Amino acid sequence: MTLHLTLPWPPKGLSPNARSHWAQLAKAKKAYRAACAWTAKEQGARRIEAAKLHLSLVFYPPSRRAYDLDNTLARMKSGLDGLADVLGVDDKHWSLSIDRSEQVGGYVKVRVEVIECAA
Repeated sequence: MTLHLTLPWPPKGLSPNARSHWAQLAKAKKAYRAACAWTAKEQGARRIEAAKLHLSLVFYPPSRRAYDLDNTLARMKSGLDGLADVLGVDDKHWSLSIDRSEQVGGYVKVRVEVIECAA
């Protein structure tokens, strides 16, 4: 089974380089987690029976500005937690591949593949 999703671009306040107050950061994480969960549900994601998943992330930045791939992945953490909530598979059972697109868009395309079915 393969699932294709388009999630919102992670806000700059979630960057490891941002120096936000802890309460402001917690609010941003909660909001982005919920946004990604709802977006995934709207696109047909639901609980799946799988022991292992592979996620391929392709970042389409909002501008031509250079974004570090490791930073964008770190910004995405709470969004991936929201996706884990919807799929019902803990992210410790995921493998990831990440890439950056040359196209501008302001979103993240995610391909979810079942690697191993649940027993």
